[in-house]
Amino acid sequence: MTSNKHIIHRDQDAFFVSVKVKKDPSLIGKPVIIGGTCDRGVVASCSYEARKFWVNAAMSSRMAKMLCPHAIFLKGNMDAYSKASFEITEILRERVPLI
Repeated sequence: MTSNKHIIHRDQDAFFVSVKVKKDPSLIGKPVIIGGTCDRGVVASCSYEARKFWVNAAMSSRMAKMLCPHAIFLKGNMDAYSKASFEITEILRERVPLI
């Protein structure tokens, strides 16, 4: 017996970066870090290219700069993230019976 039920897993580890890349495609394939740029800052999100250098969320910006000195550091934009999250949720609501 086959079932028509499916489970979708949304990987949003790099969501903040994805929103920035959508707005600026020149960032595709580059090590991008969203978060504080000063030594006391914290990485909020990073691209998979930055992760290759062992950078991850919640890491200090200082450590991230040491691990990946050529990374592109960008400040976050909560308005843009909220809008993108709403758009994704609306698409799912239109196409998925249960969220």
